[in-house]
Amino acid sequence: MTHTLTANVVRGVLPAAAALLVVGATPAQGTVQEARTGDWLYLTVTRGDARSGEPRSTLLRCDPPQGHRRAAEACNQLDAVDGDIGRIPLKDGYCPMVYAPVTAHARGRWKGRPIEYRETFTNNCALAARTGAVFVLDR
Repeated sequence: MTHTLTANVVRGVLPAAAALLVVGATPAQGTVQEARTGDWLYLTVTRGDARSGEPRSTLLRCDPPQGHRRAAEACNQLDAVDGDIGRIPLKDGYCPMVYAPVTAHARGRWKGRPIEYRETFTNNCALAARTGAVFVLDR
């Protein structure tokens, strides 16, 4: 009798415990980001194409500027182009002709509008020349 009762309790508890483990292990990133207010971008830089390499990422918030070491400059650059990363003016200078691709990805909200940006650059220098301080992420 005790064995049957224990087996029934175990059968009832195990699925509930498994569900808690799955819920606890699931990242809440989407939920947290959707709840943010103000201007913000979740930024990711990946070496190689977007399917390889270990990405570096951060959350850039602009009210007040925070998220990486050049957050104030990045927010000012984004404000000047109304959040359109593709319109950031090209920085003068020379980049080496070394092929070491990096993929930049940004998603978030700017002035209440959704932002989605993804581009692969030939190297970090080309990325910085084209996107300013926005994708300057700490290693």
